[in-house]
Amino acid sequence: MGKKTTGTEENLVIVESPAKAKTIEKFLGSDFLVKSSYGHIRDLSKSDFGVDINNNYQPDYIVSSDKKDVVKELKQLAKKAKMVWLASDEDREGEAIAWHLFETLELNEENTRRIVFHEITKDAIQKAVQNPRKIDINLVNAQQARRVLDRLVGFELSPVLWRKVKPSLSAGRVQSVAVRLIVDREREVFAFKPTSSYRVTAMFEVTDEKGRVKELKAELNKRFNTYEETKEFVNKCSDAKFLVSQVEKKPVKKSPAAPFTTSTLQQEASRKLGFSVGQTMSIAQKLYEAGKITYMRTDSVNLSDLALNMASTQITEKMGAEYVKIRKYKTKAKGAQEAHEAIRPTYLDKETVAGSAQEKRLYELIWKRTIASQMSDAQLEKTVIHIEVDGANEKFLATGEIIKFDGFLKVYIESTDAENEQEEGESVLLPPIHKGEVLEMLHVEARQRWSQKPARYTEASLVRKLEELGIGRPSTYAPTISTIQNRGYVEKEDREGTQRVYKHLLLESGKQLEESEKSEITGAERNKLFPTDIGMVVNDFLVKYFENIVSFDFTAKVEKEFDDVAMGNIEWSKSIDEFYKPFHIRVEETLEQSEKSTGERILGVDPASGQQVSVRIGRFGPLAQIGVSSEEEGAEKPRFASLRKGQHIETITLEEALDLFKLPRTLGEFENKVVVIGIGRFGPYIRHDGKFVSLKKGEDDPFEIDLETAIERIKTKREEDLKKIIKLFDEEPDLQILNGRWGPFIKYQKKNYKIPKDKNAEELSLDDCRALIEADNKGTAKKPAAKKTTAKKSTAKKATTTKKKTTKKTK
Repeated sequence: MGKKTTGTEENLVIVESPAKAKTIEKFLGSDFLVKSSYGHIRDLSKSDFGVDINNNYQPDYIVSSDKKDVVKELKQLAKKAKMVWLASDEDREGEAIAWHLFETLELNEENTRRIVFHEITKDAIQKAVQNPRKIDINLVNAQQARRVLDRLVGFELSPVLWRKVKPSLSAGRVQSVAVRLIVDREREVFAFKPTSSYRVTAMFEVTDEKGRVKELKAELNKRFNTYEETKEFVNKCSDAKFLVSQVEKKPVKKSPAAPFTTSTLQQEASRKLGFSVGQTMSIAQKLYEAGKITYMRTDSVNLSDLALNMASTQITEKMGAEYVKIRKYKTKAKGAQEAHEAIRPTYLDKETVAGSAQEKRLYELIWKRTIASQMSDAQLEKTVIHIEVDGANEKFLATGEIIKFDGFLKVYIESTDAENEQEEGESVLLPPIHKGEVLEMLHVEARQRWSQKPARYTEASLVRKLEELGIGRPSTYAPTISTIQNRGYVEKEDREGTQRVYKHLLLESGKQLEESEKSEITGAERNKLFPTDIGMVVNDFLVKYFENIVSFDFTAKVEKEFDDVAMGNIEWSKSIDEFYKPFHIRVEETLEQSEKSTGERILGVDPASGQQVSVRIGRFGPLAQIGVSSEEEGAEKPRFASLRKGQHIETITLEEALDLFKLPRTLGEFENKVVVIGIGRFGPYIRHDGKFVSLKKGEDDPFEIDLETAIERIKTKREEDLKKIIKLFDEEPDLQILNGRWGPFIKYQKKNYKIPKDKNAEELSLDDCRALIEADNKGTAKKPAAKKTTAKKSTAKKATTTKKKTTKKTK
């Protein structure tokens, strides 16, 4: 990225991303060449932890194989340049990238400058160039401490999990705490026993001064616990008088939320736009690198004086001076890092920007939040009408709000994660009403309601919880959440609700009380985080043997120590040493003394065979087992069945487990071939004539599907397969030209081969196909061998050089 270079360059500027390089280049003169390092250029080696435990935990860094060409080019350019400017991001990660560049490119302090800025504008870039500084080694050490500690924990803990739980597992420091939060919440849900009560509402008729008839909805100030007392109260209302005993009016002030931090942006983008945490950060990164918003990894709510002035001007011009109220917010987050600015638009006079639909939506959200934060409070009037029921102690309350002055609400309203019933908390405009009025009842209605289970975490609410606990920092939330999902410990999914029957009472004016039972769908979940069985077993193992690793207080304490390292208050290697030595002893003790943990639960006995039924984690996931493994000759082997989606080792019953062994089911025959239903690693399937057809998700139950439906699915699959076929060859049945998701391709002997864009798939002959297959095979055979050899030699050589150099400089 950047201009082509010829001869000696005056200034070489190195940033971490090509998009950022392109934007910065516009603001610098012809004396500057801007290049990208494409992120980190080196990382800890994979051998011996990549950390020298016996030498003060010195990291052993090597240049990543995919960055060798980048490093080679940057070295050549750095040698020619009179001045090298390291312009990576202003946080710890960015500082570490600058330091790695300084070390790897063998730069000199005399002609190297570190510059930082939190927005990519001409003024900010030029100001940074005029105010360079040295690399802040304290920030570098804080990043190194995190990286080294996470590597030590991961490399020591993962083998313990392989041996004691299941092969190929891995554990991380912050990730394990995030999984614990989700597991703890899931167990709260498992243990939750809903209690029911009865909510009573009434609709009254009100006539205003002009004779217009309006309706007034009110709710009883008490919920009844039993059907009998609810019915007794509703019956009282049939001939009761309803008197307005009090009309309370009080002013209410609402203030805007602070400008966005990384955490609050992730939460609000999730709630308002439906973005995942990772998606939000990816889009924000693009906006930042294009110079449209300020730096997006921050825990500060502060706005610069320039931004405050811009906000004041915009609000005055667009809405009037009465809408302006300048505020300076203070950061309350635990262990808030470097003094960054909040996330805001670079230019507040731009309400929207060019770009993808997602970029526009996120930008507009940031613009509204920033502008609203500097706007006047909203002035509301809250009204509560008290309605007494003749002959009863309970009374009805009608609540409403009217906006006297909209203030910041003109632009923005913050969302919440609340999951209250929709009918509750509604804000309504009440008709004019006075104390002493007698109201005419239209109807009184009572519905059976249930207490709500604890809300499972969404990505956004998990970020908020981690921030509250002081765990992780702005740069860690998104990777933490994606890692626990990628490792299979947590799943993000939607779950359909279940049908629930509730009791209903309706008393209409002048009519008899109606009693009925109605049904509703309840408990539907959208984009929630659910722990998997393996996630729960791993969590329990870590809680039992490595309590401090998954302790919220301990993890927050470690984060605080990283902050102290960043401020130069502690030596980072001492901080690591205090943690590592006892941790390493614990690892060795656990390997020797702990038993294998599979989360096994014995459910009972199979009535048919008299053998034990249990559930546990198996090689391919959670399973049910009938029988016990025995080495005795002639002993009956246990039978196994995979658990179904939504079933848990902790909650599955004996009956549900035995149902799993009803598969595979033989439904009958189709075209003289047996039709079998089963469940495999990839879900329920139909097997017919040696071929497999997946069942329709959400429609087909493998335990209930009949032969007719199965045949329909087989026929549908055949039709879909036929549409994929472009051309077949009788003389070569193994070779097919097919239509795929990414266009036409050749399939031959279970391998796929690309068809060049300039070739017409329908016109290809058998010889043409063979030529394309041969060319493809030759190309793939040549490349890896040459690359592998070079990479091996180069990496080994570089690792040795880097190790020597790092040790020497540290001394």
